[in-house]
Amino acid sequence: MFHQGMIFNMSIFHGLSAFPITPANEHGAVDAEGVMRLTDHLSINGVDSIGLLGSTGTYAYLSRVERRRAVRAAVKAVGGKTPLIVGIGALRTDDAQNLASDAAAEGADGLLMAPVSYTPLTQDEVYQHYVAVAGVTSLPLCIYNNPSTTRFSFGRELLERLSDVPNIAAIKMPPLPEGALAQELTALRGSPVGKLNIGYSGDWIAAEALLAGCDAWFSVLGGFLPKLAKALVTAAYAGDVHAVNHYQQTLQPMWLLFREFGSLRVAYAATNAMGLLTARPPLPILPLDSHNQNRVVEALQACLGHDGAMIMS
Repeated sequence: MFHQGMIFNMSIFHGLSAFPITPANEHGAVDAEGVMRLTDHLSINGVDSIGLLGSTGTYAYLSRVERRRAVRAAVKAVGGKTPLIVGIGALRTDDAQNLASDAAAEGADGLLMAPVSYTPLTQDEVYQHYVAVAGVTSLPLCIYNNPSTTRFSFGRELLERLSDVPNIAAIKMPPLPEGALAQELTALRGSPVGKLNIGYSGDWIAAEALLAGCDAWFSVLGGFLPKLAKALVTAAYAGDVHAVNHYQQTLQPMWLLFREFGSLRVAYAATNAMGLLTARPPLPILPLDSHNQNRVVEALQACLGHDGAMIMS
């Protein structure tokens, strides 16, 4: 049975969706055993879903063959215990369609797609892209609104049009300046977009988003500290503002690093420091230098000091 968390919602796009790195060698060959180790770690620690091959999972740096190998390994590891949401973003529409079919064939439970581009896309081009990909799969699809990497901004009209497309079930929204999220979420809920599950990324705004009542937290932290991330979600949906604020304060050193270096680099350093894996990001992305790796360790120690027995499996 899939976890339902604190939200009585049968959609897989709810609660804590944890996004691990995808370990691979310098030639882009996926470490299948490493994928299994990470996804099993997340599953046994109670995340509501696993976001495989998201931005933290460096999907854009992996070939179709290697992405399929990663999905196969994750499905083997979680064995249906935890929903698996697979990133299928690609430059070409037909490539994204093929990736959607591959993920379904390997046993994925849902899909996540950003409008990846080199030539800037128009609103209608993105609409047609999503319609075409959603049309080749029966799996629920989450719109990945990630302008910091795609340089594409979804207009409200586009989101409303996409909300009527069969198989599109959710949207993953980017972080906003502090204090602006609740207003945006209320506006989305009051529009046709409200029929979709609405979640947020940008871990440093997680507390605000969860307390505002978003459906899901798409979390990088959850990819290496699943128990702490799950505890934050549980406290938020229980309305325990004091506990949420305490977790948020504890996590400030980690949020600072995420914003300074990008969460991807920090996720690799943290995954290595915790002994979950030994992995390097794909070139040309470089690992953090030794000084900043030590800062990641210090941030982890701050998290572990909060309740080490709870955080580590």
